[in-house]
Amino acid sequence: MGPIIGYVPGVFDLFHVGHLNMLRQARERCDTLIAGVVSDEVCEASKGIIPTVPLVERLEIVEAIGIVDAVYAERTTDKVDSWREVGFTHLFKGDDWKGTEKGDALEKKMASVGVELIYFPYTLQTSSTALRKAISREGAQVS
Repeated sequence: MGPIIGYVPGVFDLFHVGHLNMLRQARERCDTLIAGVVSDEVCEASKGIIPTVPLVERLEIVEAIGIVDAVYAERTTDKVDSWREVGFTHLFKGDDWKGTEKGDALEKKMASVGVELIYFPYTLQTSSTALRKAISREGAQVS
């Protein structure tokens, strides 16, 4: 068995402790860690939102925290495309995906190319969605 090359995909918008927890946990489980930062276009297509922080800045932030060995701009929703370019052996996701239709499909797809999917506990108290809502509420109260 060769080195474990981990891959953590995410939008990493409004970088918060949930992102940090995921990256730290992944770092402990692999020899090389790559963060796949989802492009603005892919985020809009898959989640229906445009990130608050532009891709180039999110890439810089994730790279600068010193946990990952490299960052990769994800420009497709297909993780096999990312795998072809990056060559990871393990894919890390939050356990909010575990047992879901999307998670099961991803597990099968990644297993077909020899990639193991590993789930980490999702940080419930903080998310970019919750932060966006809080910022929106604050903005509404100020006006």
